[in-house]
Amino acid sequence: MATTAASNPSLAQKLRGLKGEVVKFGIVGLSGVVVNFALFWVCINGLGLASVRSNIVATIVAIATNYLGYRYWLYRDRDAAARKREITLFLLFSGAGMLIETGVLGFSRYVLGLDTPFEQLAAKVVGLAVATVFRFVSYRTWVFTAVPETAAEAEPATEVVAQAELVLAAEEIRYAKAE
Repeated sequence: MATTAASNPSLAQKLRGLKGEVVKFGIVGLSGVVVNFALFWVCINGLGLASVRSNIVATIVAIATNYLGYRYWLYRDRDAAARKREITLFLLFSGAGMLIETGVLGFSRYVLGLDTPFEQLAAKVVGLAVATVFRFVSYRTWVFTAVPETAAEAEPATEVVAQAELVLAAEEIRYAKAE
């Protein structure tokens, strides 16, 4: 049985595919960051909420907008059969990311004493960066899982490849006799 580049992609192909996924993840994430930071700023400066509360409100709204982008654009080709499981895991890992982000913000605010709006914004950026790496790995690994290839789908592909190899071998023999 032969393996093909389509069934066994090279490391370069995997990295190219991952690069595209990272770019799309970044686009969806950037839209969430805009929502997150805008709402965070409004909550702190417009509503006068504490920084940790503002971060929680802003992050929850951003999580909701990001889910829509991930599900219906980036990972639209992934298995959606178990939507309840997907949403549960998404919320679980998003919540863990929010704890990471809020933990960094709380540490900078209450332990380091960085309490100006710009210092809080900087702490939010650091926390968001760490949480984003965590979310990317979690979402692609456990939340938006790839649709498994069934044996019935794999069988015709390997049969076609085997037939094509036989045709090519016959052509090589034909050309060798002609020389």
